[in-house]
Amino acid sequence: MAAGAGGAALGRAALAAPLVLLYYGFSIGITFYNKWLMKSFPFPLLVTLLHLLLIFALAALARALERCRSGQPRAALSWADCLRRAAPAALSTSLDIGLSNWSFLYVTVSLYTMTKSSAILFILLFSLLFKLEEMRVTLLLVVLLIAGGLFMFTYKSTQFNAQGFVLVLCASFLGGIRWTLTQILMQKAELGLQNPIDIMFHLQPLMFLGLLPLFAVFEGLPLSISEKLFRFHEAGMLFSLVGKLFLGGILAFGLGFSEFLLVSRTSSLTLSIAGIFKEICILFLATHLLGDRLSLLNWLGFAVCLLGISLHVVLKAMNSKGDKALEPHKEGSSDPDLQLLLRHPEQAEEEEEVVETPQQH
Repeated sequence: MAAGAGGAALGRAALAAPLVLLYYGFSIGITFYNKWLMKSFPFPLLVTLLHLLLIFALAALARALERCRSGQPRAALSWADCLRRAAPAALSTSLDIGLSNWSFLYVTVSLYTMTKSSAILFILLFSLLFKLEEMRVTLLLVVLLIAGGLFMFTYKSTQFNAQGFVLVLCASFLGGIRWTLTQILMQKAELGLQNPIDIMFHLQPLMFLGLLPLFAVFEGLPLSISEKLFRFHEAGMLFSLVGKLFLGGILAFGLGFSEFLLVSRTSSLTLSIAGIFKEICILFLATHLLGDRLSLLNWLGFAVCLLGISLHVVLKAMNSKGDKALEPHKEGSSDPDLQLLLRHPEQAEEEEEVVETPQQH
């Protein structure tokens, strides 16, 4: 029995390792991509709109391939149902992503990463408001640790930018709304949107429409007189820009899909732990590759914030084990929904909702 349990654990670890690396590649890649692109093409809202269109096209292609493979129709909501049920989640998601990309015009990668970590504060807040979580002393401790760490990280920072910080903080606030509403949306079985590919397909058009007015107000006129899009002197510059934008769309789609693969084949706990180490990797790379400057107090604040996030992960894991001890074991759904594009072996024993743990875009 012990040997069998040990073999199963090794099998799960062997399965998770390449998925974690895939997730790291897309998540870290898109963070540095956004910062790099904003230096040469300072129109973050336009970039976000174009990425939404590409993600919609890729999600539609994925659904078509799965429909051809399985012969089963995919979930499809009418425009009326989308507007009534999915519009709040779509609007908060589009603003979260748009403001996050916008902040890269002003803040360093390290400040962005640290501030974005505060999204868990707002997720906990809205989870309490929507009764997805119960108020506990441990939750209050998590909030205090993360908030205190964020204050220490930004206090007397040599590369602090107030405008960019406010943009990231607003994005984190909207991220709390985004992931709470998306979780509620995916838990409504009658909608048939448990698969994130279906969620992406239905939300992208609404996200595009929600972000379009903001783009028109803040970037419409500057873009219309910019040679970076409409007044190219060389065709090569235009093709280069199109290639850069296409790369970003692939990274954005790959990030969402890699999160889905990691959670569906392991657990959301694995994704949470992977996210903690990912942030450490990003800060390390930002200081060594981009020259971000961090003081001892900043690093200490980062450590305090990670302690709060780690405590939240541990508490979620303990609650999950307690729930499973009280309830009969449920089989993971490893049928066509979880086999989209990639067939996989047996589902790992633990599986939770894919949207429980938010990630940066």
